[in-house]
Amino acid sequence: MTTPIIWSIAGTDSGGGAGLAADQRAADALGVHCCTVVAGITAQSTTEVTHTEATPPAVLQAQLDTLARDMPPKVIKTGLLGSADNVRVLVAFIDRLRMQQPLALVVDPVLRASTGAALADAELRAAYRDLLLPRATVITPNQAEAVALLGDGAPGDIPAQARALRALGCEAVVITGGDAALLQRHEQLSLDWLETPHACGWLALPREATPHNHGTGCTFASAMASALALGWVTADAAVLAKMAATHALRHARAVGRGVGPVIAREGFVTDPTLLPRLSLDEELPHALAQRPRGRAPGVYAIVDSAERVEAVLSVRPTVDTIQLRFKRPTDMDDTTWETTLRQAVTRSQRAADAAGVLLVVNDHWRIAIDAGARSLHLGQEDLLALSAQDRTKLQAAREGGVQLGVSSHSLWELCRASALAPDYIACGPIWPTTTKDMPWHPQGLDNLAWWAHMAPAPVVGIGGILEPAQLQAVAETGAAGGCVVRGLGDDPGLTLPAWRAAWEQGKRRHPDDRAVTHGPHPSLHLASGWT
Repeated sequence: MTTPIIWSIAGTDSGGGAGLAADQRAADALGVHCCTVVAGITAQSTTEVTHTEATPPAVLQAQLDTLARDMPPKVIKTGLLGSADNVRVLVAFIDRLRMQQPLALVVDPVLRASTGAALADAELRAAYRDLLLPRATVITPNQAEAVALLGDGAPGDIPAQARALRALGCEAVVITGGDAALLQRHEQLSLDWLETPHACGWLALPREATPHNHGTGCTFASAMASALALGWVTADAAVLAKMAATHALRHARAVGRGVGPVIAREGFVTDPTLLPRLSLDEELPHALAQRPRGRAPGVYAIVDSAERVEAVLSVRPTVDTIQLRFKRPTDMDDTTWETTLRQAVTRSQRAADAAGVLLVVNDHWRIAIDAGARSLHLGQEDLLALSAQDRTKLQAAREGGVQLGVSSHSLWELCRASALAPDYIACGPIWPTTTKDMPWHPQGLDNLAWWAHMAPAPVVGIGGILEPAQLQAVAETGAAGGCVVRGLGDDPGLTLPAWRAAWEQGKRRHPDDRAVTHGPHPSLHLASGWT
């Protein structure tokens, strides 16, 4: 596979901490090639910036033209640009390049050095706002930069600031929270606000206790650019950037007499402690939810009726978990539907209790709880549809012992599911499936193994598992469960023994200490590239 190429158009840092030095380290950590285009020069150390000078526009243009003939980029990341003239050179170049190929643009609006030195005048700020932001795939300002870009009348809260910035034309915004007074008072968590077409919410990880954070913003933006070049959509790229930047903070160096630089390194993508949590709403999380690890779901059957539940559970040995996925007929009124569902849940729960098997009710969680269900499964759309009152009721049910499983298909969905501390997380589709229409590409066994290694709860593989050999392969990844739907056939008594044997064989072939050394691959792609 050809190594993706990104360009970083930014400034030099003579102290080796931020700017192009940090960008290069981040690109190396994610395995992409970074071409460094000098847009500005700074004389700085860990304690001060004594001089800044913009690269002459003609010199910037020469760098861009020379690189384009040999190493055209998938993504351009900008940092310190030095002057409004340089912005004008850059946007004209981007427009020409986009006529030839898709191109993502990550804008890190470097307006002030971490030492406090101003790096942009009013003309340059206006050029960012009027010329760069409407062309940006994603911008990654800290809060002070977000307020400076918005000018007078900027909203007071961070999510509203992100929405206002998107209204200026950029596709996505991540406001990093390292400088925000509100978030700095948060003793436990490092929080960034994510505002993208696919997902919004607080990305949260435990705060790193280090005074050395020079270059964190550059590292985040360059990691984001690298992830986009590797094929991730913006929401997933932000997850990887958060992981890479936090890992870099853990390896920060104390050099000089001031604030030392963060050091991006390989290896962050397989560290479960670096997987962020993503909130459901704008409410600030105060701690990462914790819950004892749930039981392994094992052989997990999904059926569509109480009669089918009873048929599966009558087989010995039977499944470990069974889900009632009860679909509402289109011609059934609300009262009849609720009565029918209650009866199905009650009948299914009775059969599951008799067999000693966990029954999970899919969707329809309010009725299911009222009917006595003790385990629920919710998809991501169901989670986002919950009102504050709904979440309170669901949380009360969980505190009363009701278990929860959550679907996930992407990195940001895994992070959102993890924030709820569920009893298990479903990963899918593992193989192509026709039971649901969905935009996701198959995860494959490699992503399933990564999910199982990284998730804070047992992971269940789902989607396209049609043969016992596939279920065995799922077990061999380290997943705690595998879903069988159509593969049960008309008579579960004939099929279940083979499924049961395949699962047990797969678990025997997966040693508990097997290490996962690879990262994930994208499960969702942009339909037509960046423009």
